[in-house]
Amino acid sequence: MQADIIVSRTVSDADEKALTRFIYLEARLADESRYSDWEALWDDDAVYWVPRGDGEFDPERHVSHIFDNRKRIATRVRLLNTGYRYSQVPASPMRRLISNVEIDAIDDGFEIASNFMLLEQNVQSHHRQQIWGGRSIHRVRQADAGLRLYYKKVMLVNGDEPIPNLSFLI
Repeated sequence: MQADIIVSRTVSDADEKALTRFIYLEARLADESRYSDWEALWDDDAVYWVPRGDGEFDPERHVSHIFDNRKRIATRVRLLNTGYRYSQVPASPMRRLISNVEIDAIDDGFEIASNFMLLEQNVQSHHRQQIWGGRSIHRVRQADAGLRLYYKKVMLVNGDEPIPNLSFLI
């Protein structure tokens, strides 16, 4: 077992491997601007949330950087695919590193918590490299078509600070 993987006793080795590969796939699809493939990972009751900080915020009552349901995720992807999302033309080259993966079985699937660091080269305007870091919570369930993502929460280290445009998939 890798040193950066902590697994709940209720998660089998096969599930651990499949779930870890799933979050790596989700990250790679976002990094490579494969928006439609990324969207295909989501289930119908999806929530994609980037709160303003690392506290216990209610997204229905507090400001968030992103708080999308499944329909809004589809709209976000459709806009990115049109080529008219000028803040992402051309798409930012990105790569993220994922570590400290922790997997727990929950009532309706699995919860995968991990740390990440994302390097974004902003080529649309100032040609600077932006570093994003934080912790992600993915909730995934098994479906007939395989693993499906139904919740992603991204808690940015600098979430309480003014941040640049989040026009890409974080």
